[in-house]
Amino acid sequence: MNRFDRITVRPEQMGGVPCIRGLRIPVATVVGLVAEGQSVADILADYPDLEAKDIYQALAYAAEAVRERAIPLQAG
Repeated sequence: MNRFDRITVRPEQMGGVPCIRGLRIPVATVVGLVAEGQSVADILADYPDLEAKDIYQALAYAAEAVRERAIPLQAG
């Protein structure tokens, strides 16, 4: 089974941006909502096509995308 079976990347859809299950809901949107402090319940209420598993997999996908890569941070 594909570890990220809920994430789709289709060049003809949203310019190839990773989305949730072929929906036009980008992974980045879901991750951003979590980063802003929205709960899973709130996200599901705002996006009824999503499932809780979609949110958790979007977070795992984002974590994998930045794993062991240098992220530029402002010195301070």
